[in-house]
Amino acid sequence: MRWLSWAAVPYGWVIRLRAYGYERGWFARKHLPVPVISIGNLTVGGTGKTPLVIEMTEWLLEVGKRVAVLSRGYRRASREPLLLVSDGAGTFATPEQAGDEPFLIAQRCPRAVVAVGSDRYQLGLLVLERYGVDCIVLDDGFQHLAVHRDANVLLVDATDAPGLEGLLPAGRLREPITAAKRATAVIVTRAEKASQVDEVMKRLRSAVGPLSMTAQVVFRAGDLLSVAAGTTRSREWCKGKGALLVSGVGHAAAFQSTAEDLGVKILEEVAYPDHYEYSRQDVEQLGKQAVELKADIVLTTEKDAGKLRPYLIPDDGAWWAVRLQVEWRAGETAIRNMVLNVRSTTNGRIRA
Repeated sequence: MRWLSWAAVPYGWVIRLRAYGYERGWFARKHLPVPVISIGNLTVGGTGKTPLVIEMTEWLLEVGKRVAVLSRGYRRASREPLLLVSDGAGTFATPEQAGDEPFLIAQRCPRAVVAVGSDRYQLGLLVLERYGVDCIVLDDGFQHLAVHRDANVLLVDATDAPGLEGLLPAGRLREPITAAKRATAVIVTRAEKASQVDEVMKRLRSAVGPLSMTAQVVFRAGDLLSVAAGTTRSREWCKGKGALLVSGVGHAAAFQSTAEDLGVKILEEVAYPDHYEYSRQDVEQLGKQAVELKADIVLTTEKDAGKLRPYLIPDDGAWWAVRLQVEWRAGETAIRNMVLNVRSTTNGRIRA
């Protein structure tokens, strides 16, 4: 609609002025005394941030780093300004309190400290004071310009080239595509089709010129997780089973593709809005729907599983979640080296 295009104009002015203010030093960019790696995107909706935050956090943990993941905890119920989700040994918050993505990161990276808060500088100071971590990963940090980062990873969805065309509210861009010049590395996600990869890279290069480091990934279905019991089965177990698909994610079509990759027979799909908060009534209705469809399983995402679990009895074997795996198509070595060898530019000092 035309009015949306007009509404995007003042939004664009504000976003550009804010970014320019940080570039010129009008606004203070605060520095934490350990390496900070940001992973984010330019568009609203799901580009695959969480699997890559998990992947890179695991890389760091594997080489003996003490890692903290800081997130804003989008749509979390807790009003605590700074909330500890996990201390690297146990989890202290529910998906509702922490936000579903930070909770999932804490579950998948149990040795990492995970915390949420809108002020990630103060959150970083708190984590450093309590746990003395070696490095910090900012989840969804590309627009969080108030904190200096030593590596700035930008994700772009190969299947969403139109998403790079217009600013909110007319389009899906959080900020102009020219903001990609801030990226240390660009990772194209859902890079199954070369033509789609070429299209988004063409748009980026047209806006910002040559890109210093690029990579490509796809997301594959791995093991299945019992939503109720927490046990796992291999992906081969569900091949050929009739499934009701249930998701509340930013890219429902991608979840459907994942289910197809598993080889299940999709009987029906229920797609809720991203970050959907399930109720007991929802789960009961979905259970009835699965019975009516004569579905063998109800298949959901791992992100949704934590919010569905409280409404299931422990021995309910019908509900299963797909664990996503990152498969690198190009650029893994360069990205891994960058992440593992990133150095803080603050010389161990906290400064604004």
